[in-house]
Amino acid sequence: MSQALIALNNVEVLYADVILSLKGITLEVAAGGCTVLLGPNGAGKSTTLKTISGMLAVDEGRVASGQVQLLGQDITGLAADQMVAQGVVHVVEGRKVLRHMTAEQNLVVGGHRLPGMAEVKQGLDRIYGLIPRLAELRTRTAGYLSGGEQQLLLIGRAMMAQPKLLMIDEPSLGLAPRMVSDIFALLAQLRAEGVSLLIVEQHAQAALDIADHGYILENGRVVLEGTAAELRANEDIQEFYLGKQASGERRNYRDVKHYRRRKRWLG
Repeated sequence: MSQALIALNNVEVLYADVILSLKGITLEVAAGGCTVLLGPNGAGKSTTLKTISGMLAVDEGRVASGQVQLLGQDITGLAADQMVAQGVVHVVEGRKVLRHMTAEQNLVVGGHRLPGMAEVKQGLDRIYGLIPRLAELRTRTAGYLSGGEQQLLLIGRAMMAQPKLLMIDEPSLGLAPRMVSDIFALLAQLRAEGVSLLIVEQHAQAALDIADHGYILENGRVVLEGTAAELRANEDIQEFYLGKQASGERRNYRDVKHYRRRKRWLG
């Protein structure tokens, strides 16, 4: 079995030295693959991404125990800029574009580690080829773009850093179905080009369609993991995340008592 690109080994995360957010998380992200993290709000999905990307300190968080590894090397606690230098780029939730800059200026900021303007220009050409919509929007002020256009811009900005691993938090949040399809088609294209992906997503169907492997998080723990095909076939996933029951009716998992999920997954 090939070495994991990223591995979390029994990681616990504390916020403000008081709140235990991750409670012994162990998971792996395969090189060249796509891994998805699913789970309800507050499960620890975003914290997992911040633990890898070095952004915990922004929220007064720290790894209290356990280890984060990149290709077998201990990177626990490295700062965010050090992680970007290692090829790990994190697109956070909330579409945090540089609102008063143009789309192209946002992309140039993403390429700030490139050695010179010739490389920045090459990077821009690559992004415009990859995401033609951004070429059309290059002179537009980022704050006036639609939600979907901002999400495309953020992915483009991240790709300017030439990541080995692109982590993206809730890329479909608040977007129309057509734009969700476009975003996930772009992510699938990036994956086909060799970029490893780690995606946090509420839209389980879209995420599982492009993923190899997935983890279900709940209350700071991994409660289920498997290949994307295994998760799609799992009755609990169908009921609670894909909104399907044996009867074919759609159902919101929040309407089902918490203990039923825990009993079947952990029993």
